[in-house]
Amino acid sequence: MKLLRQLSTRRLIALIAGFVAAAVATGVGSIAALGGSTQAPPPKPLDQALEAAVTAPRPEGVTARVRFTNNLFPSGALEGLPGSGGSALTSGGSGRLWWSPTGGGRIELQSEAGDAQILWDDKQVTVWDSSSNTVYDLPLPARKQNSQEKSQPPTLAEIDAFLKQLAEQASVSDMTPSELAGEPAYRVSVSPAHSAGLVGSLRLAWDALNGVPLEIAVHAQGQSSPALALTVTEISFGPVSASDLTVTPPAGAKRVELGGGAGKKEGTGGEQKVAGLAEVQAAVPFKVVAPEALVGLPRQGVQLIGGADKGVLVLYGHGLGAIALVEHAATDQGQSGISNLPAVALQGTTGHELATQLGTVLFFDQGGVRFVLAGSMPPAAAEAAARSLG
Repeated sequence: MKLLRQLSTRRLIALIAGFVAAAVATGVGSIAALGGSTQAPPPKPLDQALEAAVTAPRPEGVTARVRFTNNLFPSGALEGLPGSGGSALTSGGSGRLWWSPTGGGRIELQSEAGDAQILWDDKQVTVWDSSSNTVYDLPLPARKQNSQEKSQPPTLAEIDAFLKQLAEQASVSDMTPSELAGEPAYRVSVSPAHSAGLVGSLRLAWDALNGVPLEIAVHAQGQSSPALALTVTEISFGPVSASDLTVTPPAGAKRVELGGGAGKKEGTGGEQKVAGLAEVQAAVPFKVVAPEALVGLPRQGVQLIGGADKGVLVLYGHGLGAIALVEHAATDQGQSGISNLPAVALQGTTGHELATQLGTVLFFDQGGVRFVLAGSMPPAAAEAAARSLG
């Protein structure tokens, strides 16, 4: 969350890279062997198609060409920010992807705005933005896995149960047989059942023969073009060289550590979540602002964040309509670039706003506290929520 307080265009790169890496890593880890037909596959019930995808054997490796689309920021939204020269991650680009079941993966994106490299394994995501010569390291949380359940794919009954639960919150389209990247593919679209938030739909496509994810796209409400999308345009299967999974930035590259994790309770020797308004208030040097409700949304939790640079995360509401409120002690540091964002008048202060197709982030200081308010909502709604805190 410290990243949000020190917003610059270059630092937005790391947030977008999370989408790109997740789009590949969450699907490639359960993919299968070689396909080859260019004909659309036969119609099949969604649960059976998903079962076939998750039970297919893994390939020895994947090599692909990809296209990354980023329409998240309106034209001119990043103008004037530090590093606004851009990157393939802020403007979109195309490139290559490599994945190995034992070595992780790498995406190389090129664009006129600048190139980017994204590497990941089960411990860390690393992003190198060549246009700013900056390397971002984001540690991933350790996964707890029951050894008896290791590598056990979900059964058809479990998939049916999941789809039943999903149907309570979202509308799932009929599966459409298609063809993508020279592979027979299935496409499906998932849309929120209720109109909370600005997300219109999540559209997915995967290889019908082996479950390889071929596209993931997030659309804003009322928009035919995706806000964010990662699409495979060519793909082949076989062993991947270890050299394809590594890249060495120049010696002079700046390195930025992202993340931070939850607070630690003294004397435990381990990392534990510090939660609850009273407990969190006792751990920070500023007055926590956490009303029981915010613009009609009930408070869901208060949590300590940020490690040594202690801050507070307050959540309101559920799902796509939720609002996240991040609070730190206000200082003269950490404001680089924020003042270049559009200014908005709030209750007794001036905030700065970053509006995107999928949501709004609002930055403001008030009463010795620095706030970041974010949600999948239009600017007017975010401003109303911020004003109600005054």
